[in-house]
Amino acid sequence: MSMNESAVPMDGCMVRIEGLRKSFGDLEVLRDVNLDVAPGEVVTIIGASGSGKSTLLRCINLLETPDAGHVWFEGSDLTADHVDVNGLREDIGMVFQGFNLFNNMDVLDNCTLAPVTLKKMGKAEAEAVALAHLESVGLADFAHAAPATLSGGQKQRVAIARALCMNPKIMLFDEPTSALDPQIVGEVLEVMRGLARDGMTMVVVTHEMEFARTVSDRVVFMDRGVIAEQGEPEQMFTEPAHPRTRAFLARYLRS
Repeated sequence: MSMNESAVPMDGCMVRIEGLRKSFGDLEVLRDVNLDVAPGEVVTIIGASGSGKSTLLRCINLLETPDAGHVWFEGSDLTADHVDVNGLREDIGMVFQGFNLFNNMDVLDNCTLAPVTLKKMGKAEAEAVALAHLESVGLADFAHAAPATLSGGQKQRVAIARALCMNPKIMLFDEPTSALDPQIVGEVLEVMRGLARDGMTMVVVTHEMEFARTVSDRVVFMDRGVIAEQGEPEQMFTEPAHPRTRAFLARYLRS
């Protein structure tokens, strides 16, 4: 992949995506996507399954490698050959649909593994930081529990605490509630609401429309690999301009 390494003015953006394209075989998943995310902004990405939402999110920290285009993070082009992607990833927290906890470690060790191995934080300091974040997600009493003994909602809250232990500048959430039973979705969304209130920069791929409507600063609607429309939640949920946005949101617009 040959990428232009020229600098780009960020104009106060934390993330800037330009001309992003990604295909899997003959399937073109992202087609010339452009998106900016400002510090402290909460951006939710909505759209039908297969519209490219998760692939776009995974391109922000290069879990997927773009075929073309650029992803800038605080002015550094992650797609440039000379960039230390692993170093920049330490500032980009990621929470997955499937938790991705290490079952052979207790909750506390899950949370301290990355700070100790990647940031060379001392074990005692890492544990103090981890316990504070576990406290913030309501799980301090489960520090020495095995992940297998936790509910799905508890596992996802541990996953959020684990990401926060790296003191990230931005948090990416890839459908963090879609694997959860409906009755425990709320406990994870409440943690995410708290992060938003505290000013965390967040990009959230979600099917939780109430969260998108009430917590977002901006809602992005993806359709067939492009951003069809984006705007403030009130505008998107009451007067969407694009016919496909209206069709997707029809059941929510009536509520």
